Amino acid sequence: MAATDSFLDAPEDTREEIMRATYLALCDHGYAGLTIQRIADHFPKSKSLIYHHYDGKDDLLLEFLEFVLDRFEETVSIEGADGPEDHLRAVFDHVFATPLPAERREFGRAMVELRAQAAHDERYRDYFTRHDRFFRDRLAAIVAAGVESGAFADVDPAATATFLHTSIVGSMTTRATGEDAAGTVREGLEAYVRAVLEADA
Repeated sequence: MAATDSFLDAPEDTREEIMRATYLALCDHGYAGLTIQRIADHFPKSKSLIYHHYDGKDDLLLEFLEFVLDRFEETVSIEGADGPEDHLRAVFDHVFATPLPAERREFGRAMVELRAQAAHDERYRDYFTRHDRFFRDRLAAIVAAGVESGAFADVDPAATATFLHTSIVGSMTTRATGEDAAGTVREGLEAYVRAVLEADA
């Protein structure tokens, strides 16, 4: 891996350097193949410095997930789109990008592996619960804005957001673990927007 998402391109301190190294190692090896040594291979300083800050792989990964969530919350906004319909479709454009850049595909696979840890590890479950809640809340805010402006029908924003979010997460999981059906899922969601959400449907 030669590049990272923009929020990791220029680490400003040791913590961010470790986060960048973790990201690169995850993309290269996934959760199952991840070791502190493989993280250290991408870290410009001593491996002992990683152990100074973290007790082990999972301790570091949980910190990494918190780092990702913080950056996600900083960069995701409900402002700036021309309207709720455009904003919702901008979300679709990002989530269902085709073809998916290689780095995003590899990181997506690693995140699916990490999500699987939540089935038996409360620490991972807490992170993904909060991440999902944040994403659903943003989707609900877009839908609520559309209802308020008259662009969308009088639907329940929270229930609609849950449906959209579940469809998106399911598509991301399938994309990482099996056949890529992102195009079909997007077509279905676009049809849902036209038939159910748009006020003149």
